[in-house]
Amino acid sequence: MTTEAEAANRLLRLAREIAKHNRLYHTLDTPEISDGEYDALVRENNALEAEFPHLVREDSPNKAVGAAPAGHLSKVNHAKPMLSLDNAFADEDVADFVARVRRFLNLPEDVPVVLTAEPKIDGLSCSLRYEHGVLVQAATRGDGQVGEDVTANVRTVADVPERLKPSPLQGGAATGPSPRGSAAQHRLGEGESAVTQPLTPALSPDGEREFPSVFEIRGEIYMAKADFEALNATQEAKGEKLFANPRNAAAGSLRQKDASVTAARPLRFLAHGWGEVSDLPGETQYDVIKAIESWGLPVDPRFIRTDTVEETLIHYRTIEALRADLPFDIDGVVYKVDRLDWQARLGFVAKAPRWAIAHKFPAERAETTLEAIAIQVGRTGKLTPVGRLKPVTVGGVVVSNVTLHNRDEIARLGVRVGDRVVVQRAGDVIPQIVDNLSRDDTRPPFAFPDHCPECGSEAQAEEGEVDVRCTGGLICPAQRVERLKHFVSRTALDIEGLGEKTILEFFELGWLHSPADIFRLKARRADILAREGWQEKSVDNLLAAIEAKRSPDAARLLFALGIRHVGAVTARDLLKAFVTLPRLRTLATSETGAEELIQIDGIGPAVVEALADFFHEPHNVAVWDDLLAQVSPPDYIVETRASSVSGKTIVFTGSLETMSRDEAKA
Repeated sequence: MTTEAEAANRLLRLAREIAKHNRLYHTLDTPEISDGEYDALVRENNALEAEFPHLVREDSPNKAVGAAPAGHLSKVNHAKPMLSLDNAFADEDVADFVARVRRFLNLPEDVPVVLTAEPKIDGLSCSLRYEHGVLVQAATRGDGQVGEDVTANVRTVADVPERLKPSPLQGGAATGPSPRGSAAQHRLGEGESAVTQPLTPALSPDGEREFPSVFEIRGEIYMAKADFEALNATQEAKGEKLFANPRNAAAGSLRQKDASVTAARPLRFLAHGWGEVSDLPGETQYDVIKAIESWGLPVDPRFIRTDTVEETLIHYRTIEALRADLPFDIDGVVYKVDRLDWQARLGFVAKAPRWAIAHKFPAERAETTLEAIAIQVGRTGKLTPVGRLKPVTVGGVVVSNVTLHNRDEIARLGVRVGDRVVVQRAGDVIPQIVDNLSRDDTRPPFAFPDHCPECGSEAQAEEGEVDVRCTGGLICPAQRVERLKHFVSRTALDIEGLGEKTILEFFELGWLHSPADIFRLKARRADILAREGWQEKSVDNLLAAIEAKRSPDAARLLFALGIRHVGAVTARDLLKAFVTLPRLRTLATSETGAEELIQIDGIGPAVVEALADFFHEPHNVAVWDDLLAQVSPPDYIVETRASSVSGKTIVFTGSLETMSRDEAKA
């Protein structure tokens, strides 16, 4: 049971964490967590506030919408706040929403609560202000009260007209028929008028509807999946930064200081509501949205009206099944009470209307097609199958590759090229296939290779292991490159400026074949300087960073060699016992050394065998000797001193400002 003190402390942390993620998502377009993880934080906050209402904070996440705008764009005060929506995560939540509406309005059981339903597009909220049918201003949502002025940029979006298109009246109806004809008229309540004042604008002499003096159309700026993939391909070809997902690409494109950059990006717009208006062209949500569509603004074709919860959920399932194949990303379905007079009576709570709710999809799963299975060779020779997917957004991230782990996992899932699969991000980080929807299709099974795809050496699994490994060792180019990447990585020797791209570039040029070659790069200063993208300062910084590792920590150096089963902790345990690398090698290759090694706490037979195998290979010994001719690691001596934290476990939470987590752990 949560105590009051624990609840107050947790609410403080949640307020800060949710505010941080709101800013990352809405202002900086660099989300760090998935929608599912964000929703879980909000649900936890709401549950605590409901249990301890006297602890609700001034900075409660329920009192904020989005995040305050920041940057070069000027600010816009919204005439009517751009609010967010409460979420439903289960069918029962939708039924509860309808029941709440019914209770609030005190409706008889025989009066249906008619809803509109439409996909919840994952884009950037935008408000378009039209005066007498002419676009005069466009703004982002910001924090709901104040947004950013993006008028010049929005004018470049083809879906947004400069002038609204007049639509002739049809039989006195505001916008055309509803999906079920006259039934919609009955829904207004046995002849009862939905509004007390006439909302229909006056007619022009030629019989066309005159536009309201003010009409603020709200919707989402987005980028279609195909356009996003093409944009990222262009960015990659130019050597520029890739966008994480279509929403980030749309937000970044819309917020450009130079509108010509926005114009070059394939942005789209979908309307789903309105803000400040002087007149309304209908008495229901459906009719007003259809009027907006008739004026030339795009509206989703899956926008419908439903009479019952059952109909609403059927439409939800229909859209969910279409989700992966839609041209844009969606993360749920939005339901709104159709009658506008009922909306007015229901009003708002905190940051959301009582008359609308977003029924979210499970954020961590999506359906797509497995287009290919590739085999990657890691630094220890392990052959890892990787599924190439038709790109799909999972938890706010576009996933095009997925791990298949090993040949046993492929057999368990029964996956083959062309299968329809369900993908999730394990822990919302590592994408994986969790279900094969095409098991019954007739196709030959995937044949796992018995030879390394990189060097042609035999590939086999050791007794009792599921992993298949290349037996080529350092003669395999894939293992060489991956071992070099590992050698300079942050957890190993941590050579600043020598990243994966540079390692690959230098390897392909023939400058790097083994770790020792890194320390010979100083002789290639002129060659590096002649390469595109390198300047004197960057070359000198790189060479200085390499020289600084001439006397590396012995345990880090051992770990950096990438010997199988010798991780960072094992490397430290070994050096604590044997102090120097030459001493370790002597024991690993002697007949009696295994007995001494196995006595070390934390060292098992697998490590002993891996060390023996490593030094048994002449090419590994050559790499070892060559490296130790270039570097001189000092003796590894660990001093044990009593202190106030001796024997305690240290846990890092939150973000670290002056160092990485790996540095803090070290």
